[in-house]
Amino acid sequence: MTNRINMHALSPEDRIKSFDEVNLGYRLQDALLEADRCLDCKHKPCVDACPVGIDIPGFIKKVAENKIDEAYHIIFGASSLPAVCGRVCPQETQCEQVCVRGIKGESVAIGHLERFVADTYYEKEHVLHEFIPTNEKKIAIVGSGPAGLSCAHDLLDKGYDVDIYEALHEAGGVLTYGIPAFRLPKTIVRREVQSLIDQGCHIHYDVMIGKTLTLKDLSEMGYHAVFVGTGAGLPKFMGIPGEMLSGVYSANEFLTRVNLMHAYQKGATTPVKHGKRVAVIGGGNVALDAARTALRLGASIVYIIYRRSKSELPARLEEVIHAEEEGIIFKFLTQIKEINGDADGNVKSIRCVEMTLGEKDASGRPRPIENPKKQKVIPIDEVIMAIGTTPNPMLIQASKDLKATSHGCLVVDENTMETSIPMVFAGGDVVTGSATVILAMEAGKKAAKAIDERVSLHHHFAQKS
Repeated sequence: MTNRINMHALSPEDRIKSFDEVNLGYRLQDALLEADRCLDCKHKPCVDACPVGIDIPGFIKKVAENKIDEAYHIIFGASSLPAVCGRVCPQETQCEQVCVRGIKGESVAIGHLERFVADTYYEKEHVLHEFIPTNEKKIAIVGSGPAGLSCAHDLLDKGYDVDIYEALHEAGGVLTYGIPAFRLPKTIVRREVQSLIDQGCHIHYDVMIGKTLTLKDLSEMGYHAVFVGTGAGLPKFMGIPGEMLSGVYSANEFLTRVNLMHAYQKGATTPVKHGKRVAVIGGGNVALDAARTALRLGASIVYIIYRRSKSELPARLEEVIHAEEEGIIFKFLTQIKEINGDADGNVKSIRCVEMTLGEKDASGRPRPIENPKKQKVIPIDEVIMAIGTTPNPMLIQASKDLKATSHGCLVVDENTMETSIPMVFAGGDVVTGSATVILAMEAGKKAAKAIDERVSLHHHFAQKS
């Protein structure tokens, strides 16, 4: 069979009316048929292409044998977030891209199978992970996003006492506040977090390291090492006229209000404007998440304003297809230049300029060039900026010994993920800037390995200031 088994999904008409998950997952028969397509290659290129090194042919073989519990434990041995990664990991540019099946047909649907295994395993009420006796060594993890959770997972497996310090009132980081429920239901995130708690992980909420507690405080509390996985939650803006008008949001604020604070509910304490004509600036997954969320909040028309062409869109193809099916309008080769307001300070329209593509720039993509003779004004009452984020500078400002780049990202040793402060490690978006969930998890795993090696050599975190 050369073609993969497609996943069932809600119809566009039904899904834009709620935040219910769009993809419905495989049924058992679907999974068995898809698993049979795996060739169990000798060289396993998919494993090499997986940032966290999951034994992909191994777990798929167990699925084909209908041994789902065994398949789950193979995945969980390498990945702390199987149900999450099965939904949001860009497999199409990683493991599936090198799948030998793809030479003559479509690659094996590795992501769909990973999701199926995790969901099927968690449907059982008795799910508890083995509690590993402590080695009496304490590690502090700052941030409960994918990097922090991945690091915690591997350290727990080695017997460490792990404390996670989370600034918000709920764990998960970007998985909770950034990715909408129609792509990643929050029950899935809570379930994955609970699996770590079952293993003995302690999560302390509403604690901001750099304000509530300092690195010096953590040192005095007896931690042998610290891992920083605080992500990149500081939004970027363009510096164009009108960005301070009422009805202009960063995608980070907009999605956090909706996903974490339930701003879409009547009487919400942190409401967002329910614009009827919405423009989202940007072309990544976050931009599409914001656009599709605005549609579900009742917008009658939603534009994606992107300065390059469709072929340069950085968003996942699946998300682009879903957005088009739902009626999102893509305005390619278009750049916003100004946001216009009415007499009351509310957004009224945006002024845009047409772009053409020139030679490739440092990113490897064609450089967009303005054509000032071709401009247009589009009536809009809400603008969402989704052009990227940078790390919050609070921790760096509070810890002068931490070295950072000009963009605010922590500087680390690429092999160990150790920062400029001995026994303080970091990974994920706080190091790379905005990137994918799976790359943050890879960094967490790398740091956990280095932490274990250093602590085993009797290194200990000590911070004087």
